[in-house]
Amino acid sequence: MRHMNDSTARTSLRLGIDLDGVVADFNAGWMELHNREFGGTLTPDLVTSWDGLHDIGGFDDMDEFWAWARGNEQRPSIFRHLTLLPDALDTLRALDADGHRIVIVSTKPDWAIHETLHWLADNAIPTREVHLTFTKHEVDCDVFLDDAPIVLPGLVEHRPNALVCRFVRPWNRPVDGAVDVSSWAEFHALVTERSRVRRPDVAR
Repeated sequence: MRHMNDSTARTSLRLGIDLDGVVADFNAGWMELHNREFGGTLTPDLVTSWDGLHDIGGFDDMDEFWAWARGNEQRPSIFRHLTLLPDALDTLRALDADGHRIVIVSTKPDWAIHETLHWLADNAIPTREVHLTFTKHEVDCDVFLDDAPIVLPGLVEHRPNALVCRFVRPWNRPVDGAVDVSSWAEFHALVTERSRVRRPDVAR
């Protein structure tokens, strides 16, 4: 009689992945565009709060910031100017190869929907499911990865059986019930552990 060496099996998980600040470098993107248009020298390290972008950019309020961000006939919105954050795409591809379902769950204004879909295609994000919604907790996922301080508490409250991960950023703080994640490698490891299903040794 001998036992199987591998006593674990893995199950595929639905991974609810935010975009801006998680996959896409939102602050570097809008600042690069802002510097080009206004001749400034803004850098992403200036962002330390969730709703203070207008102060950094010299706008009266966030409504004015978003009006600029929307773009015009001469250029598309800022959502077409975003680069990928380090390790994001490679990790998403690895998770997809592991058999997990990448579910994009992002909040976007109506005017940004088509450009967001273009951005996903331009960057070959490995997903078959995209939700652009202001109520992310309504999307059924086993694991969530988000950086928004206004979203994380709702995910914890409404999805008690899910693993909710806070991507640690200067503009968010720890949330009771959420697990802090500081890198894509750390997130990959958490998902791998979550997907393991223990099974008894099988004699053969």
